[in-house]
Amino acid sequence: MTLILAIVPVLLLIVLMAFFKMPGDKSSVISLIVTILIALFGFHYAVDNLVFSFVYGALKAVSPILIIILMAIFSYNVLLKTEKMEIIKQQFSSISTDKSIQVLLLTWGFGGLLEAMAGFGTAVAIPAAILISLGFKPIFSATVSLIANSVATAFGAIGTPVLVLAKETNLDVQVLSTNVVLQLSVLMFLIPLVLLFLTDPKIKSLPKNLFLALLVGAVSLGSQYVAARYMGAESPAIIGSILSIVVIVIYGKLTAPKKEKAQQNALKGKDILNAWSIYLLILLLIILTSPLFPGLRSTLENNWVTRISLPINDSTVNYTIAWLTHAGVLLFVGTFVGGLIQGAKVKELFIVLWNTVKQLRKTFVTVICLVGLSTIMDTAGMISVIATALATATGSLYPLFAPVIGCLGTFITGSDTSSNILFGKLQASVAGHINVSPDWLSAANTVGATGGKIISPQSIAIATSAGNQQGKEGEILKAAIPYALAYVVITGIIVYIFS
Repeated sequence: MTLILAIVPVLLLIVLMAFFKMPGDKSSVISLIVTILIALFGFHYAVDNLVFSFVYGALKAVSPILIIILMAIFSYNVLLKTEKMEIIKQQFSSISTDKSIQVLLLTWGFGGLLEAMAGFGTAVAIPAAILISLGFKPIFSATVSLIANSVATAFGAIGTPVLVLAKETNLDVQVLSTNVVLQLSVLMFLIPLVLLFLTDPKIKSLPKNLFLALLVGAVSLGSQYVAARYMGAESPAIIGSILSIVVIVIYGKLTAPKKEKAQQNALKGKDILNAWSIYLLILLLIILTSPLFPGLRSTLENNWVTRISLPINDSTVNYTIAWLTHAGVLLFVGTFVGGLIQGAKVKELFIVLWNTVKQLRKTFVTVICLVGLSTIMDTAGMISVIATALATATGSLYPLFAPVIGCLGTFITGSDTSSNILFGKLQASVAGHINVSPDWLSAANTVGATGGKIISPQSIAIATSAGNQQGKEGEILKAAIPYALAYVVITGIIVYIFS
């Protein structure tokens, strides 16, 4: 009965969104209320713990998630205001008018780089918004952005998920990083192929799609493996994404028709830099405040810090925001300065920001309820019950299902890092009981978590916000579920065979 009660919030959320097509804000509010009732009466959770758990979840929702979503959409809206998005669109067309190459470059390449640098939804919001501006349908743009925002998540935000996993399990970072790359190896080829096929499903395009997917997959796998094995968790996604962008651009240029090549030099370098100034400034700020510059980062992290302590389950939970290294703040500064460079006035930028806040009001409700729900499920013990039941039921077949636990963690929390905090120790503990390497099973948690990112309601809320499609979360969830299931099945087979 405890297991059934623990599963109810997850199943309810899926049913409401995917089958009843209920908007994300309404389905998340209903699911939150049901979760609270189950925690109170099914798990006998104390009211004060429940209240503080929700407050803690709401704080985590606001920062970093909602601030980053707001600023990511703000950056896109400023580009629309200054009309520089037209130049970015022209540039993508100048690289290639092939829609498949545009989608792969934006979602796998540029989106992967955003995930590697900042994470927390930027890799879904910005590529989806640009795709829509290029003329792609909103639901398609959201779906391909979600599917692409999978593999790179393992090493997203400068390797944070794997670094946290190593800390939680006391395992070697480089060994974990290498195992993660090996377990994701097949998907580094399959995900680009899926993106290309979804964009251009014609049979005659299959040889071209296969070749490009193999090319991009080989570059991603080779570069990420070397980076993981010899450098650790911070750089694989960054290096892999940058090299993927280079390869896709070169391929696009080489395969462009002669008539198209003649038109490729129409844009001036100065105009291109001006149009990209917002995103270039954002990337520069993220790089400067990353662990790549430990001295500067340490100084910034210790100034302008907000700390809140909450009593939950007879212990103190600390919530900390270092504003000077906050990805949302970096997005805001890069966008604001870039907007001024592009000719916008200060007053106009604040008007755009306020309009963006109004645009995302339903997203605010959705994300706060979802993160509050996941926090209550965690602190009340529901998530632990589900994971332990799965581990107990599967026995020697557990490696086959290890990624499912990671996927569950991300589906509920919306974060690969949070999934590793929740289940990293569990995976390492089970490994000891079934004589499997703890490094291998712990890595499987991260790999499964990257699949859960595709269908995480929080990620879907970000995707719908990018295309102003609030209310269609269920439609996107239904479209994404088959790919997430296939993703987790493939990783499960790989983990099991080589365990």
